[in-house]
Amino acid sequence: QGRLVESGGGSAQSGGSLRLSCAHNLSAYGAGRYCIGWFRQASGKEREGIAAIDNTGYSNYANSVKGRFTISTNNAKNTVVLQMDNLAPEDTAMYYCAAIINPSMCDRKLLPDFGFRGQGTQVTVSS
Repeated sequence: QGRLVESGGGSAQSGGSLRLSCAHNLSAYGAGRYCIGWFRQASGKEREGIAAIDNTGYSNYANSVKGRFTISTNNAKNTVVLQMDNLAPEDTAMYYCAAIINPSMCDRKLLPDFGFRGQGTQVTVSS
């Protein structure tokens, strides 16, 4: 079974930055192709897939984070990083790392429903 472990998160002021990391074992799991990324869920709101990247380097972002968040991979360390800049209070949510094995396409919108996920990490942004 694939395993995802998030780290990072915490609290920040509006306009500040945070960095989330997700350690995974997808290569060891034998995944030929995968799509990995992040979705979030704020209190009382639906889950939102915000960023995803596959092992070819293709990435996509939700409009709500485009230009502020950057997803990247470190294949040697089997980690995926979400750099979050210019944070706003509406970014406050529980953030989950999620992955889909051998997807037909790498679409961040698919992560909440079709990916297996980690335990999540809280991000809180104050104004």
